[in-house]
Amino acid sequence: MIRPHLGASAALICLLATNLQVLALGAADSELDQALSGFDEPEQDSDLDAALEGFDNPSGDTHAPTDTQPLSGDHWRLSGDLWLSGAWNYAHSRPDPGETDWRGLSQLRVNARPELLFDLGAGWDANIRVNAFYDFAYSINGRSDYTSQVLREYESELELQDTFVRGSLNDWLDLKLGRQIVVWGKSDNLRVVDVLNPLDQRQPGVTDIENLRLPVTMSRLDAYRGDWSLSGLVLHEIRFDKLPVLGSEFYPWSMPLPDEDVPDDGGSNTEYALALSGIMPGWDISFHLARLFDDTAHLEIGDNRVKRVHSRLHMAGFATNAVLGNWLLKSEIAHLDGLEFAPAPGETFARTDALLGVDYNGFDNATLTLESAIRHLHDYDPKLKQGQLPVERNRVETAFRYSADFYHERWNVVLVATRYGESLDEGGITRAQFTYELRQALELTAGVVAYHSADQLPFQAISNNDRIFAELRFSF
Repeated sequence: MIRPHLGASAALICLLATNLQVLALGAADSELDQALSGFDEPEQDSDLDAALEGFDNPSGDTHAPTDTQPLSGDHWRLSGDLWLSGAWNYAHSRPDPGETDWRGLSQLRVNARPELLFDLGAGWDANIRVNAFYDFAYSINGRSDYTSQVLREYESELELQDTFVRGSLNDWLDLKLGRQIVVWGKSDNLRVVDVLNPLDQRQPGVTDIENLRLPVTMSRLDAYRGDWSLSGLVLHEIRFDKLPVLGSEFYPWSMPLPDEDVPDDGGSNTEYALALSGIMPGWDISFHLARLFDDTAHLEIGDNRVKRVHSRLHMAGFATNAVLGNWLLKSEIAHLDGLEFAPAPGETFARTDALLGVDYNGFDNATLTLESAIRHLHDYDPKLKQGQLPVERNRVETAFRYSADFYHERWNVVLVATRYGESLDEGGITRAQFTYELRQALELTAGVVAYHSADQLPFQAISNNDRIFAELRFSF
């Protein structure tokens, strides 16, 4: 196995420097979309849509709004999605006695995601969004064949999602309070600066990151001046990634993990973030600071027991985009301090993550994307190679995406391939799907997900989870 080395990191940093020099030239005569998505910013005089025209990456999980809104009144509107989704596993072997049989039907889920918007007047509105599902596959296959943890996490769910109140305090200051998603960074496939919202990783690779972010209760204040905006965020709710549980087909161990020490919400555990963003002709840039907990827990011995603990981190980073003709260049760098790992108790580490990406839109109704990120751990301790999940000095992730529309945009095709390792040989996931618009607001999606094996966990354990999937979605 060939592992990433410092030469890859140096090359990536050099490419970042080159990209920034191109930005300084302001080489395009168009402008990018909002620097911080997730919050409606005031309209600007420049035409941002023209700069990003054709750079949208449609997927099977997006839908076009209907022309009419029958479920609405003078000061409210109800919209959302209803869909049926199923999956069939085709690569599993017959399990050993006492183990769950994951062959065949693995999902038959009814999903609902209604969203209610209220116009409160005077430039204020409120939003309530709920996500709910029930999976009939477990009853069909026999609930007794699954662990209680799997039934609790995968059979049904009812969760309050984007639920907030927002409005303008004056013509240059906006306020948003409640559960919300704030997207930092420029990448559509890999996360470097985008650290504020945890992800639902219970079934990795089956959909895009934009559909996996989990909302967090926070207060957000946005100030605007000219081409620049300043966002201050206070995160009151402590949430971490939703991970596969004991007995799941994506859980890589045979034994349960130690108990997780989840910090209480608010008080001294409050997380903070700050972002400064500028949108200029042909390019944009943003700077980010955050004090938050590490989504990835480490093992720690305390009170005569082993537990999983989340370290407190400090992050500083920046992200930038530039349009050059049919090309969209993107760069991100994040430096994190305060990382802890079980093989080196009492030590803290810093890591620098850097990303380069490019979108090409020179084809009709199609976009090609290539992104690569390297995560370099400073002051590396050889003890980190010990344990079931060795921590490498360098970790490389690469993502390729192809998205295209056909037949008057009624057909959409998406191919996403993610690989790990400098030689792309340390595991990965490939997803291919197509979406067909049966009629307005009704879409059918079908595809396949393949998991590629490697010597490392988790891909060593989940490589036989290949599946075909289908979804019928109605939007209202």
